Amino acid sequence: MPPNSFSSLLLTLLLGLLLPPRLWAQQKGIGPRDLWCVAKNNAADAALQSAIDWACSAGGANCAPIQQGGPCYDAGDIQRTASWAFNDYYLKNGMTDDACDFTNTAAVTSLNPSEDSCSPPFLEICFRRCF
Repeated sequence: MPPNSFSSLLLTLLLGLLLPPRLWAQQKGIGPRDLWCVAKNNAADAALQSAIDWACSAGGANCAPIQQGGPCYDAGDIQRTASWAFNDYYLKNGMTDDACDFTNTAAVTSLNPSEDSCSPPFLEICFRRCF
């Protein structure tokens, strides 16, 4: 591998390890609005529910859309529900790493959570309009 390529690879790896996700994304040309705080897919349902409860009460997240009767309510998908609450809190609290932890049940991603093929249309609309 040529020295310049190796240096570029090493720099990219170091930036990925050392910079918080928001700063790393900005280095890669991703704007702050292109980041989402979402539930980790390996998080236990009980841990997610506890984090949702906190985010929607003491945390001050706007959880009206994911409450029963709301346009984004889906009792069968705790991952989506948690991601909604987590992302709302994350946006309201400066999009910092600390604002997307929720006892290690959440992570920052640059992948739009509303664009996956299994996303119900009403959730896709809610993610685009409300996030």
